Amino acid sequence: MGVDYRLLGQRMKQKRRQLGRTQDNLAEALGVSVGYVSQLERGVTKINLDTLAAVAGWLGCGIGELVTGVDSARPDYLTEEIAALCRRMDDRQKRLLLAIGADILKNAE
Repeated sequence: MGVDYRLLGQRMKQKRRQLGRTQDNLAEALGVSVGYVSQLERGVTKINLDTLAAVAGWLGCGIGELVTGVDSARPDYLTEEIAALCRRMDDRQKRLLLAIGADILKNAE
């Protein structure tokens, strides 16, 4: 599975807006043009690792959060991921997941 640059760009834009910052602010911090930032946020241009690290630092988040949309630094992130999976499952799949979880706990004792 490859990186979805469109989603990565959307996450960058969302985080930037949450901080009340502009594309111009980000462009200045990175030493690039506003047009380049716009291309990154639209997923038109692939971002390199160095630039991604700089963007993540400027936004105050991890690279993984921008790439996956999951903040793995949060203690409850796995619970949220499991809940998201459950929302996509039918009842049969949920019962199977529950049985697997019970077996895991039983064997861990």
